[in-house]
Amino acid sequence: MREERLKHVAEIHVSNVDKKSFEGDVPVSLCNYTDVYYNERITGSLDFMFATATRDQRATFGLTRGDVVLTKDSETAEDIGVSALVAEDVPDLVCGYHLAVVRARAGSADGGYLRWVLASTAARQRMSAAATGVTRFGLRSEAIADLPVPLPPFGHQRAIAEYLDRETGRIDALISAKRRLMELLEERWQVVMHDAVAGMLVSHPHARRATSVPWLTDVPGHWREGLLKLVATLGSGHTPSRSHPEWWVDLTIPWITTGEVAQMRSDRIELITDTRERISELGMANSSAALRPAGTVVLCRTASAGYSSIMGSDMATSQDFATWTCGPLLRPRFLLLCLRAMRADLLGRLAMGSTHQTIYMPDIEAIKLPIPPVEEQDAIVSAVYSHQRSLDACSVNLGDQIGLLQERRQALITAAVTGQLSLPEAA
Repeated sequence: MREERLKHVAEIHVSNVDKKSFEGDVPVSLCNYTDVYYNERITGSLDFMFATATRDQRATFGLTRGDVVLTKDSETAEDIGVSALVAEDVPDLVCGYHLAVVRARAGSADGGYLRWVLASTAARQRMSAAATGVTRFGLRSEAIADLPVPLPPFGHQRAIAEYLDRETGRIDALISAKRRLMELLEERWQVVMHDAVAGMLVSHPHARRATSVPWLTDVPGHWREGLLKLVATLGSGHTPSRSHPEWWVDLTIPWITTGEVAQMRSDRIELITDTRERISELGMANSSAALRPAGTVVLCRTASAGYSSIMGSDMATSQDFATWTCGPLLRPRFLLLCLRAMRADLLGRLAMGSTHQTIYMPDIEAIKLPIPPVEEQDAIVSAVYSHQRSLDACSVNLGDQIGLLQERRQALITAAVTGQLSLPEAA
């Protein structure tokens, strides 16, 4: 198989069409960076933005079926050279800024085949290596033009492109199905928590009864229920005044702020063991902040409201959190399960605000929950994590399978365009 430089088999045009619209220019649909980055095929079904272009820009960068569009600028070198095939003619579609158009010369190369060449491991690595920059990377048109292209006869190119379209489509369908299974496992993961705190995960002989807990319909008949504040000491936190610099030295007390919400978002993490910020004993003494004991359950009630965790050591919090220190009738881990199971109710029924939601303290004081015997609470927690570990193992297995399929897909592309794969239809 002979090899040619890309510039010998295709025209290359680096776009300068911006997203802005200018009076007197021609209205166009603009194919942007994200349209290429997230789609291997450019079709009329994509939601293109509207912009304007000069008549010369429209003539040079107007996209037609068979063109290949690739990313020439990005925040990382690894994202340089992501490509997509224009699979159908879209009226007035123009290639936008940060992209380049590769247009196969008639009779020399097939656009579909060139797209697969550009997607091969060798081409992607060459483009990443040729990209220059520090905080943002760019690929010069000369680097694109000099890319080596394995070039079988034209008919063989079409056969290779059709083969890869078909086989990668099958792999993509399988990957999509496995990702859907992972989504279902995640949904089941959440259902397990709700079923557990409703008394449906641990079997017992007692009849069920209706409940006044607003986020449940019924519970085992022998369970108690009531206001959370009656079985756990409710508290909050504060921020020492920044106008007193002396309060912000000797910072030794872990202090939970909204910076910890990122780790709270994962229901797989129970404990907060470290905080990004700390306060001093003097600052705490001169504010409404208070040191809560390890095992205290915290709930973010502002900004990223509804997320919860357990203190892994003695800590204080900012005013963005409510805290509960459990009494003898309530286990912290069971309370954590309840708060996570009721998150949708907290946000849907109690949170106020459109941009930044807040759960106000009077509503927090009114939170009700089921209160099974503490022995059952312990059994429920153990059962939940046993079920979830099994679900997580399945999810990890599916993730590994997806990774192997993606490797197989990339290896197939590279082998097909470099002649390492014998294709009867291309013979």
